[in-house]
Amino acid sequence: MTRTTHSPTAAARPVLARLAGASKRYGQVAALDRLDLAVHAGEVLAVLGANGAGKTTALGLLTGRIGPDAGEAELFGRDPRDPVARRGIGVMLQDGDLPDTLRVAEHVRLFSSYYPAPRHLDDTLALAGVSDLAGRSYGVLSGGQKRRVQFALAICGRPPLLFVDEPTVGLDVEARRGFWEVIRRLRAEGTAIVLTTHYLEEADALADRIVLMAGGRLLADDTPARIKALADGKRVLARSRLDAASLAAWPEADGVQARNGRLEVSTRQPEALLRRWLAADERLSDLEVRPLPLEDAVLALTARNALERAA
Repeated sequence: MTRTTHSPTAAARPVLARLAGASKRYGQVAALDRLDLAVHAGEVLAVLGANGAGKTTALGLLTGRIGPDAGEAELFGRDPRDPVARRGIGVMLQDGDLPDTLRVAEHVRLFSSYYPAPRHLDDTLALAGVSDLAGRSYGVLSGGQKRRVQFALAICGRPPLLFVDEPTVGLDVEARRGFWEVIRRLRAEGTAIVLTTHYLEEADALADRIVLMAGGRLLADDTPARIKALADGKRVLARSRLDAASLAAWPEADGVQARNGRLEVSTRQPEALLRRWLAADERLSDLEVRPLPLEDAVLALTARNALERAA
């Protein structure tokens, strides 16, 4: 049985967009299978899942680029394909492209004209980190620079709801961290943000709530901490006179790494592991038990779902 939970904090906020029993097929492939999903005001929602999980299709329904075959899609209480509803969103897609000959500032001015109360041009350029590119033609920019310009176009209209699909692909580490700070600032201003990303560290750092998908279905819907708690397993860290190879031979240890002078053991049997470790090393110190990192939790939940569906 798939485990699905819901964040009580998110549920208290107004719903800006939602899918209710939404299904979408492409030939014999079920891209979405009766999916329920809600986006609440003032939250960062990360939508996670492997390629083919249905993330892009779900965003397509919410942003009005496609319609459901069955079920409902709503954006600000309207059909997402209604232009009135779509004026309230900003969208940054993976496959977005723009005319090469227009300069960056020209692109931003053009997109700003579609909104009733856009940001000032200089503010948009600064927030997206492209002020130094304002006079350059879009076609001469690098891939990472183009991504930042696409982000500028998504935020220029001060939308209350922002969709960003794999926004930091092609960005270096410094630029990615800078993007995180902008997302936090927008959230502080009250913007709701729907984020898809393959960088699970990014989702863990930014999201108030995570939706995990597989095969067009919902696996989990909750805070990052509770998503990690759903997975069977812990990390046990300690300073020990035993070496990593010794611990790796124990049946309770799924994996062992040395980190900063401590041994870190992944385990689905933390109590049994601790009993064995304490008995084997009376000098054990600096002991700590942590939940699995988000990446391990997502992998565990996805693998569990695959086994359940195969059974």
